[in-house]
Amino acid sequence: KIKSQKTLEVKIPAGIDDGMRIRSAGNGEPGVNGGPHGDLYVEVHIKPHPVFEREGDDLHCQMPISFVDAALGGEIEVPTLSGKASFEVPEGTQSGRTFRLRSKGIKSLRTALPGDLYIHVQVETPVKLTDAQKKILRDFEESLQSGGAKHNPQQKGWFDRVKDFFN
Repeated sequence: KIKSQKTLEVKIPAGIDDGMRIRSAGNGEPGVNGGPHGDLYVEVHIKPHPVFEREGDDLHCQMPISFVDAALGGEIEVPTLSGKASFEVPEGTQSGRTFRLRSKGIKSLRTALPGDLYIHVQVETPVKLTDAQKKILRDFEESLQSGGAKHNPQQKGWFDRVKDFFN
């Protein structure tokens, strides 16, 4: 056997996943007694993406949104593989809520339909507030408490569970 090096270009199909192999026919070792060359297999390793996490053909990303967008709703831009997409955040969105954008994930190797993009919303709490802003928020909290309606659905559930635990 004579060892030699050769550089090949291998087409990487859209939608390939980590650990999958690509076969390059006839580019492997020479066959025995002058037989045809075997096949070369290239194993693919994909680097982690700084924004998206992959789960099959679906993508997941964490999306920080403002307190105001979460409370009042609003249009935000979300990253996709092909650029940006507009998304309407519904009024009263809680931190940790997940939204699905259909067909904004990875192109599938097996079907014509791409996967979905899941947006995991993280509501950001404002920091470095001025005294005037703090007063506005305290007045706002006071108006919520005096209104009688339940404005904190998760907090109400948590307090009910604690109360039930001690009863």
